[in-house]
Amino acid sequence: MTTNLHDTDFYAWTQLQVALLKARRWSAMDIDGLIEEINSMGASERRELINRLAVLLGHLLKWQYQPSYRGCSWQLTLKEQRRQLHRLLRDNPSLRAKLTELISDAYGDAILLAAKETGLDEQHFPDSCPYAEDDLFSLEFYPD
Repeated sequence: MTTNLHDTDFYAWTQLQVALLKARRWSAMDIDGLIEEINSMGASERRELINRLAVLLGHLLKWQYQPSYRGCSWQLTLKEQRRQLHRLLRDNPSLRAKLTELISDAYGDAILLAAKETGLDEQHFPDSCPYAEDDLFSLEFYPD
């Protein structure tokens, strides 16, 4: 019954699982569904970090490779993404251990973003991230 509810009314399923947890009715719970949802929540945080990194990296590339277009909007986007990244890592500190891997994953998307928004060819940008991790999170870092 609860697995079907998971598929037809997710909110109702979550409320039922909460009620069953509170009542400690372990045998009535949808354990497989709970495992799937908890795993999905973790993956969602990881994807959010990669997306934020990609936007930050893309704007750093734009800043570096199109200096004549630098402006307040790009600067504010960099600041916003850094603030969001700080908050995301503060709330999920275990993701910090995977930061090198996640930056690498995000960098490919960043190249595509920068190429699309600058009109420059993808080959114009470095093959791997040219920025140090510490620089990515520094509010004072702007590549030349």
